[in-house]
Amino acid sequence: MSTASKVVLGVSVALTLSTVAGVHLKQTWDRQRLHEGVVRDLERLHRKQENLRLLEEQRSLTRQLEDLRLFASALQKLEKKSSNTLLEK
Repeated sequence: MSTASKVVLGVSVALTLSTVAGVHLKQTWDRQRLHEGVVRDLERLHRKQENLRLLEEQRSLTRQLEDLRLFASALQKLEKKSSNTLLEK
């Protein structure tokens, strides 16, 4: 085998091995990136559920506050009415 053919064979083998290694590395990176996407989606879903839970809690607290304000307003009106009737007597 001539020197030129040995060099060509060596370069071919080196390029082939580097191509195979490159493809394997890229597959590994792609698989890792896909897995990270799934993890991010799960985290996003968890945050969304937590936000919905907090929103429902906030709505409940708002309803309670509005009920309390209505009760306080009705109580004030009743007290005014009661004090007005006492003053008239």
